[in-house]
Amino acid sequence: QVQLVESGGGLVQAGDSLRLSCAASGGRTISRLVMGWFRQAPGKEREFVAWISWDGITYYADSVKGRFTISRDNAKNTVYLQMTSLKPEDMAVYYCASDPSTARMRTGPVYWGQGTQVTVSS
Repeated sequence: QVQLVESGGGLVQAGDSLRLSCAASGGRTISRLVMGWFRQAPGKEREFVAWISWDGITYYADSVKGRFTISRDNAKNTVYLQMTSLKPEDMAVYYCASDPSTARMRTGPVYWGQGTQVTVSS
């Protein structure tokens, strides 16, 4: 079982930057897992944001491409989401997720964190 713990959420103004972190622990070879981020805004469905493979290949939702950067430190079992030029529509609970398969990362990763709130004021 893999445990994921997010941190770094908070209240920012539109145009600001924020970095989220997700620390992974558990029995699997975590460094080989695909790691990613999803978000869920009030009244909306959870949506995919970005993922990164164990060897650094990345994939982004169109809505965040060019503004968000996902990265990982396998030595620390941690994945990051650097968010810049934040908009009010980026406000959501951000969830860290993980799965052995890139194919499942956009739709149904097996491991989930509890989420961290990002609030963007206009």
